[in-house]
Amino acid sequence: MTRPPPYATDRESLERDCQVEFIVAGGPGGQHRNRSRTGVRMSHEASGLVIMATERRSQHQNLETAYERMTEALRKRNHVPKKRRPTRPSGAQRAKRIQNKKQRGQTKEQRRKPGREDG
Repeated sequence: MTRPPPYATDRESLERDCQVEFIVAGGPGGQHRNRSRTGVRMSHEASGLVIMATERRSQHQNLETAYERMTEALRKRNHVPKKRRPTRPSGAQRAKRIQNKKQRGQTKEQRRKPGREDG
């Protein structure tokens, strides 16, 4: 799997790389929200991410929210997890596990009814 190039998350780069559209944001909020273009749809060309913010009645607040969400989404895309190193349990841990299994088996053996053999 190829990893995309790291995307810049600073505000200037986002303003340059993102296309912003103002849309009519439906839902509760009355006439001021339903008839004006306060919703924001932001698309990042390089990554193909599309972010929408339509919660507030203010276009400016929705724009700020969209930039914050875009920054967070790009940070998640830029994150590279550390390579996992496979580990083995130590000899002492293996011995402890076997001892616990033996003890558990003895406890279960004592719970059985006498004279009954399974097998």
